[in-house]
Amino acid sequence: MNRLKRELTLFDLIILGVAGAVGTGVLFSTAGMTALAGPGIILAWIVGSIMYLFVGLTYVDLSRIYPEAGGPSRYSLYSYGRATNMINAFADLIWYLFIPPIEALATVEGLDYFYPHFLTASGNPTTEGALVGVVLMVLFLPFNYYGIKFFSQSTNVFGGVKLVLYVVAAIGFMTFAHFGNFGHFGGFTPFGVGGIFAAIPLGMFAFGSIRIIPDYAEEVRHQKTIGQSILWVVLGQTIIYLLLAIAFLAALNWRQLKIHPGAWKSVVDIPGNPFLTIASKANLGWLIVITAIIAIIGPFVTGYIYQGGGSRILFAMSRTGIVSRRLKDLNQQFAVPVWSLIVFTAVGAILAYLAAPLPSIYSLISDAVVAGYLGFAVNPVVMLAIRRQGVPGSLKAGKLVAYVAFASASLIVYWSGWPSVPYATILLTIFALVFGVIYRVKEGLGNSVWYMVYILFLTFMTYIGGVGKLNAFNVDVGSGVVVVVSLLIFLPWGVASRLTTAQRRETGTPESNQDLA
Repeated sequence: MNRLKRELTLFDLIILGVAGAVGTGVLFSTAGMTALAGPGIILAWIVGSIMYLFVGLTYVDLSRIYPEAGGPSRYSLYSYGRATNMINAFADLIWYLFIPPIEALATVEGLDYFYPHFLTASGNPTTEGALVGVVLMVLFLPFNYYGIKFFSQSTNVFGGVKLVLYVVAAIGFMTFAHFGNFGHFGGFTPFGVGGIFAAIPLGMFAFGSIRIIPDYAEEVRHQKTIGQSILWVVLGQTIIYLLLAIAFLAALNWRQLKIHPGAWKSVVDIPGNPFLTIASKANLGWLIVITAIIAIIGPFVTGYIYQGGGSRILFAMSRTGIVSRRLKDLNQQFAVPVWSLIVFTAVGAILAYLAAPLPSIYSLISDAVVAGYLGFAVNPVVMLAIRRQGVPGSLKAGKLVAYVAFASASLIVYWSGWPSVPYATILLTIFALVFGVIYRVKEGLGNSVWYMVYILFLTFMTYIGGVGKLNAFNVDVGSGVVVVVSLLIFLPWGVASRLTTAQRRETGTPESNQDLA
């Protein structure tokens, strides 16, 4: 057996994408977004979903052209060569490496509600909690080891239960029926449009799992379902996030929470899991139980899904020749990239354990996932570049999609702020330099300059802008600068930097995914 098995259906992909995205993070981000936008959080989720829809459309287009495992970490290879692809792939890998430990430790936080010995008073994992995190990382492994069919069946069950619990919890919180919160305290948008745009960045992480789907493209029965599932996943995520936003606003009892009515900015100070706190204050036992279960099962499912997706990234990188060739070996019985899976799990377990003796590592783990945003920002440029190379795209409005997607991706990075972006950039630089030297990656180095300067530009903007250290100007002005510079300078520069036909022949860059190594 030297090929991945094609087992995934449209339904499998939808559950995979939605269940992989919706985690406990959305419960916390809802309170943070409400503090910035009030009831305008509803509009913030809608605008955020539209931005991610355009990013998702780039995956729809490129996954149809290059339907391969870990595809998003290979797309740039075909237009820019190994140097750009190495930067892009390591940006993706950093994102994937850090998410399973985050979710394992989030599961530990949920377990701490029942056995309060896993977290310190400041909320960091204790040594005991970190060890449980390591155990959970190992428990993720069987879901991915026993083949794609077992993975999809397990995800359909656990992911389905997870999503049902989220919907039931949302409906339960809506029964509090404090609907006056939607208009009595400063109106529907108490902080205006600025508050809505300020809240959007907090919700960006929640949509990230749309890229999980093209990672499994080579294991999908019918390729047309990849694009369909991405659109359904964005819609499904948006519906659940809107339900939770409405539920939070309806459940907000100012008196019980000892917050002055209408003091939206104080909502972010609700201790612990805000939904769990609200349910506890209201003494609704059944809702407390459901919310506590969500705090455990939610991140657990997301953790093992990202573990599987991350192993496909390593698998793709091995095909490209920027990590060990051994990592593209498939298990003969279950047809999974077994060495990629083992290595990915081992590194994640180490990261989970380091979060206890070095609490600052826990913050770094959360910040490092921003690297993934730097990774998917290259896709819109690749879309336009391959069209210039004569490869027909699958979207009729591909140019418009690319422009909106690139602007959106740039903003998502910028809004991630300081110090998250520089942390991610530093990690990405270290990985790229070390592996670039080890595997002698130099093909297409000149074609990658635009991408490196683009990353430095966004890092600089997070330092001086409204989301940065200097705060030299507000976030609206900074956002405008990011969009204008990205679209007028980096997008055309990136397209112009594509490999020529002669360069592709000279460097041996494959013409299509049919030339997989």
